[in-house]
Amino acid sequence: MSALDFSNPAFHVYVICASLAVLKLMGQGWMTVYRMTKSNSGLASPEDLRPGPLNKDPSPKQLEINDYVDRSRRMHRNDLENIPAFLAIGLLFAATAPPLLLAQIMMYGFVLARAFHTIAYATRQSHEIRATFYTIGSLAVIYMAVHVLVFAVTR
Repeated sequence: MSALDFSNPAFHVYVICASLAVLKLMGQGWMTVYRMTKSNSGLASPEDLRPGPLNKDPSPKQLEINDYVDRSRRMHRNDLENIPAFLAIGLLFAATAPPLLLAQIMMYGFVLARAFHTIAYATRQSHEIRATFYTIGSLAVIYMAVHVLVFAVTR
């Protein structure tokens, strides 16, 4: 069995979870664009006020913070802070060929924690609720990193 092919069940789990995480990350960026377009606000840079086909009559008010847009932007930044670490360590974790149940708990757990974090953020739940889901995902990534490190050191 090669560690990085579909004969390794942990790699199979990783491929599914990594794909979902990347779709989530990219989808959040598109959600921000949708919200900017829908509200005609939330632009991020002064040069965004140049007239163009999609913004024929720009206004300085478009640069003001709009929570509808900015909430999505913050969610995207949060994904950018968390998903790349999962993508990196998840692949290395899969390469150690861990027991399938452990791989499923860690990787599906991370993806579910990110999904619930997004729902909590989108529905304006308290920081404590968001932090709970962040913590679950973070602990999964930390566990996988320690697992990979121990695996590497003991070989």
